Amino acid sequence: MKRLHVHVTVSDLSQSVGFYSALFAAQPTVLKTDYAKWMLDDPRVNFAISARGREPGLDHLGIQVESQEELHEVYGRLRQAGGNIIEQGEAACCYAKSEKSWIDDPAGIAWETFHTTGESTVYGDGTGENTARVAHEKQSACCAPQATPSSSA
Repeated sequence: MKRLHVHVTVSDLSQSVGFYSALFAAQPTVLKTDYAKWMLDDPRVNFAISARGREPGLDHLGIQVESQEELHEVYGRLRQAGGNIIEQGEAACCYAKSEKSWIDDPAGIAWETFHTTGESTVYGDGTGENTARVAHEKQSACCAPQATPSSSA
């Protein structure tokens, strides 16, 4: 079963954790000094926030799957959708180990498709994500790939 993923960058993690905990009537399932995540079943969503020196607002959306089979199914959908697919492969990001790919929708919003395979003790460094685009240009961080500057001729 698939789960919608929403990642929002926030300015004040503590204040945002209080707000979203009240909104969702649930405490985060993961809480770190710079990151929090709620794995909700109603609505079925992986909702994450982070405070890592980036522009506040929508960071990216995604589809989280529970198996390799589902991941390959969603990868097929990405190919049908068209656009530049960034196959990141195995990555440590957001205190988790995952296999993932990225694509931008027509409005420029980054979509991540991923299968989480375990936990990570670190947030991650963004290795392998530097060739994709994001909804907003941001400082270097994990999870949302960075825009590659184009050289002018």
